Amino acid sequence: MGSGQSVTRKVSFGVDDEDTVRVLRGVKLSEDVLQRMKGTSPANQNEGHKPSPPTSPTTERSSPRPSPTPPHRPQARPQPGPQASQTHTDTKEELRKRYERQQTGVQEELIKGARREREAARTEMSKALHRERLQSHQEGEKAKLLPAGEVDAWAKRLEKKEAELKALDAFFKEQLAQLEKRNLDRYDQTKKQFHDQATKSEALVTARNTEPVCINLQSQILHCYKENQEQTLQCSDLAKTYMQCINAAKKKLLVNHG
Repeated sequence: MGSGQSVTRKVSFGVDDEDTVRVLRGVKLSEDVLQRMKGTSPANQNEGHKPSPPTSPTTERSSPRPSPTPPHRPQARPQPGPQASQTHTDTKEELRKRYERQQTGVQEELIKGARREREAARTEMSKALHRERLQSHQEGEKAKLLPAGEVDAWAKRLEKKEAELKALDAFFKEQLAQLEKRNLDRYDQTKKQFHDQATKSEALVTARNTEPVCINLQSQILHCYKENQEQTLQCSDLAKTYMQCINAAKKKLLVNHG
């Protein structure tokens, strides 16, 4: 363009939506020329195209959600045990076992009482014999110091004391025998009283044969609880049906015996 032999060239260009020159044919123009053609400076262009600060996305402040309530885990239903059938034989067996326990307790108390009485009597007898023997020994030692004329009289008194000691020994032995006999009689009497009371109790107890109800449901619910120990709710419908069956059986029993 500054030379003398400049050649005229035809240039076609286009501008897009963002004012950017797009060269279609011909020579590519410099940036300064393009700015002069557009009538704006690079500073104005920078200000015009200065990107707006990014707006922070507004976050909707939602109300805090309530913390989810943990699901209520229903407690495992206790596994219903098999309904025991109480018969007259079971009642007799229970009475017999109770009688044996009471009889054993009474027998032990009687034995302890007899042992205490026997020990007390033996201690008392030992003390009495010891006193008498000590006294006899002292009198014997004293007799050695007596004159010869009084020795015969003293010997007779010693013989009398020996006879009294033998009689006392026999007396205590008899007392021990009587105590043992008394304890034995008391034991026999108590045993007879227990037998009589057991017989009366058996006569007062009415024999009643009972049969289990809802046997099929009972076996089904037991099997269900065993198979679903960690998920017992799966057996809730079966348990509800079982309770309905039990209540129906109770009503029927009240009607029949009402």
